[in-house]
Amino acid sequence: MKHLSVIFICFTLIFCAQSRAETILAVGDDNGALELAHWLYYTPAKNADSIDSVKNLHSRSWQRLTPAYNNRIGVEAFWVKFSIYNAKKIPIDRILSLANPHIDLIHLYHKVNGEMNDRVIMGESLPFTQRPIINNHFIYPFQLEPGDLHTFYLKIETQGSASLPLSLSSPKTFAKDIESSSLTNGFQLGALTAIGLFSLFIAISSRSFSYSYYAGYVLSVTLLVATLHGFAFRFLWPQWPLLQKYMIPFLIPSAIFFVLLFTEKVLQLKYHNLRMLRLCRYGAAFAVILALVTPFLNYSLSLYINIITVLIVTTLLMVMAIIQAFKGHKLAKLYTLAWSGMLIGSFVTSAMYLGLIELPVSYLTPLMLGLLFEIIFMAAVLAIRYNDERIAKLKTQKEAVIQAQRSRETREHALRIEAQSNEKLEQMVQERTLELEVALRELNEANQKLTEKATIDSLTGVKNRAAFDKRLLAEGRLSRRQQTPMALLMLDIDHFKSINDNYGHLAGDQTLRLIAQTLKEQLKRPGDLVSRFGGEEFAIILPNTGEEGAMQVAEQIRQTISELPIRWKENSIPLTISIGVSAEIIDREQDPTQLLDQADKALYRAKNEGRNRVMVYTESL
Repeated sequence: MKHLSVIFICFTLIFCAQSRAETILAVGDDNGALELAHWLYYTPAKNADSIDSVKNLHSRSWQRLTPAYNNRIGVEAFWVKFSIYNAKKIPIDRILSLANPHIDLIHLYHKVNGEMNDRVIMGESLPFTQRPIINNHFIYPFQLEPGDLHTFYLKIETQGSASLPLSLSSPKTFAKDIESSSLTNGFQLGALTAIGLFSLFIAISSRSFSYSYYAGYVLSVTLLVATLHGFAFRFLWPQWPLLQKYMIPFLIPSAIFFVLLFTEKVLQLKYHNLRMLRLCRYGAAFAVILALVTPFLNYSLSLYINIITVLIVTTLLMVMAIIQAFKGHKLAKLYTLAWSGMLIGSFVTSAMYLGLIELPVSYLTPLMLGLLFEIIFMAAVLAIRYNDERIAKLKTQKEAVIQAQRSRETREHALRIEAQSNEKLEQMVQERTLELEVALRELNEANQKLTEKATIDSLTGVKNRAAFDKRLLAEGRLSRRQQTPMALLMLDIDHFKSINDNYGHLAGDQTLRLIAQTLKEQLKRPGDLVSRFGGEEFAIILPNTGEEGAMQVAEQIRQTISELPIRWKENSIPLTISIGVSAEIIDREQDPTQLLDQADKALYRAKNEGRNRVMVYTESL
């Protein structure tokens, strides 16, 4: 009896010692996901290199795994173990998930009741297709028989983050969680890709450096996020694990390079602060060096360098934006607001990677939230800047139009002075002979042929407004000298705007060309002139023509155009015109302009009285 008491006491002490060293997880029929952080124990790999030596370790060699030990970059290889017991009387299917896709190598040993059941090797350093289950996370499915004790040993080797977000869940819960996370990550990547491609298309169409740099930044960040979540390894380079190792140290400096150049443009540092401009360019050059060098350094060292660089650059850009905002720069205020999210997110994520703080969220969550906030607001900043540039361009164009109008008025004034001088000169000489007038007309026609390229409307092929104005003055003088009548026809296409609205501007252009060609065919005399007056208006000068003859020509033109078979893409376009006619003998130098005004009033009367008609100017108009 005494011996039995001693044995019982020894067994109790051994059991208590093991209880202090290891807690066994009892699994029931709960279908929810269970985080395993409280049941994980670790020991450095230097204490035991193989699974056989690990089994022989004393229980005191194992310690509870805490974030202070492994939530860092560049942790030496270590072992993790945990035990699971099926407390139910039925088999239970479970899935073991490790939600850190950047572990280099995982040796998983699965024991059941002390006997080796399975061994699996997984990790980012292996091709993606070698995983037991194709998933961004490392997945291991198994079945718990009633009363069985399952013990797992995991040897973790990685140069990156050694965080171990292990969880145990039923297949149904696991599928639901994966679907939810895939939807969230897919929406995020889709939004980033859409913003990046949209900015790229705008950059190509507008040739804007700002949009080019912003597109480069967003697309670099998109690929970086896809790499961090494991999507890039899974879908883009599943057979090249070495490329997966190089991409993060390359993409982080690439994003820094583009965001520095984008900041230079959006804050207009070239005009506001040359020191900040040089600082951005030096930083961009340094980012290029990092992108070329850090992929070939030790992975842990390259991550530390890039994380510290991100913190420095993020802080630097924030300070620059705040300084420019206090100086009254409108875009700098919005830029500061946008960059604040990125600043907070990058600081929190970097601090978690460096082991400075611990939060009950994924390392990437603060960075992703700050990144989305920053990119959306940056797009708004870029849109505002683009709108400001457009307004400035329109203002410049308006000023150019005003300047051109002033130049035209100056030329018209010079022409009036020239006309007055010619009139005084003509009073001093005899009337020119008919042969000289014929010679002058032939000379005028020759000059018109020489200057035809400068006087032809590019769309319709008829004379332009400048040629019309010059010819009007010339024919007015000739009418005044010879006391012969001249006529002026003003034509306007009825409801032309509806053609553009219903069939498109190309249909409108084709209509203008066809009408111009018809007008040229209707005018038989060499001295007659048809010109495009502006928009859908045409003007015709008929020398040596009275009111009756002008009315006949106008009516013939109106009827011919109303019968034109105009079609566009299998659609028939109904078309009519309104014509205003004015004809008289020019008595004064200003009368040609008055004749034009009279024809315009007659055209206005024709449109008011129902369109598709010819109206001649009368004093009642």
